[in-house]
Amino acid sequence: MINKRLLVKHLLAHNDENSFYDKKRLLNIGEREGKAKFLKHICALANSNPENTSYIVIGVEDEDNTISGVDFFDDSKIQNLVNAYLENPPLVAYENIPFPHLPEDKVVGLVSIRSQKGKLCALRKNIWKYYGGTVFFREGSISMPKVFDIEIKDMNSQIVAAIENNAQNNIELTLDGVFDFLKFRRDYNPQYKVFKEYFVVCWAGKAHETEKTTYYSRVDIALINEQVKLFYSELDEVSITISEDEFRIIEYVQLGLNKSFKYYPLEEVSIIFRDNAHYDIERKLLFEPPQFDKKILYHLYNSNNVLIDKLKSNTSLSQHEQSDLLNLPATYLICYFNGFEEAKEKLEEAKPYIKKHSKQVYSLYKESIRILRKVRYN
Repeated sequence: MINKRLLVKHLLAHNDENSFYDKKRLLNIGEREGKAKFLKHICALANSNPENTSYIVIGVEDEDNTISGVDFFDDSKIQNLVNAYLENPPLVAYENIPFPHLPEDKVVGLVSIRSQKGKLCALRKNIWKYYGGTVFFREGSISMPKVFDIEIKDMNSQIVAAIENNAQNNIELTLDGVFDFLKFRRDYNPQYKVFKEYFVVCWAGKAHETEKTTYYSRVDIALINEQVKLFYSELDEVSITISEDEFRIIEYVQLGLNKSFKYYPLEEVSIIFRDNAHYDIERKLLFEPPQFDKKILYHLYNSNNVLIDKLKSNTSLSQHEQSDLLNLPATYLICYFNGFEEAKEKLEEAKPYIKKHSKQVYSLYKESIRILRKVRYN
């Protein structure tokens, strides 16, 4: 089994960007341009390396390969995005890889791309300045449109195999991973579980007891063998169920109006461990948007628009308006789920002004965008 942290180190140490490997400082698929460029690189790597897995490492400085990290990214619907825009889409996975020297809220993103053998990947439809039908290919470190009149040859199998073999996990790495996790998360009762006598999962979280069940926030879940991390923030609420061959997480989202909030199931994530030394991560959207009175929502929607206009013009906010601003991301989200299609654009338009005004509100904004992304791509 490949230790993904070790794999990232080998990719950075031994290779310039090429036909099976790319690196990026940031990944922005929340905007049309960023989404288009991401799809271009996916398409180019799938076509240029048809027989092997290709990789994109996110959170690395281009000049000197310094690992600076990025925010934790849990877009479980990234495959749906690829399927929607690419013909003969490759199999794509995004994993969050922790590094000891990074701050607690930073990881390295690893995108794995596996092409459909013998099938050329192309854009299915127009996006940004790229036209549907365009085929991309890697020319050194650049993804370029290309007309194919010759067969694509496999030139990377031996190199990729050597890199992946050198990144295989071992007992020392596994034990170090467990001890590091237990030491790092000793604040919230860290635990571990061995599945199928092979896989080790560590987890910890802040417990919140109710009459019927226990919920957790600030949850870290680490698949030690591969050094892959799942994370749920202080704003999240999850339940955890463990059986002999499955680690199951149900995530809840808190939504409501006028200080009356409820938790709604958002997504179920099941890590299923097999007898053949493999595991699968299965995700299932559970969310049913709550419906509210349209008159109340019209009032809140218009109030949100006024607040954003004031932020744009640098107008001072009253204490009451500051309080309303904290609810702005969630109320825009509720409006969108209740048929206010323009609420999504308004929320995205507000990003730079919210980010400049308040770190706390910006954190709430990112949480709302995360929920929106999960629901939309499903």
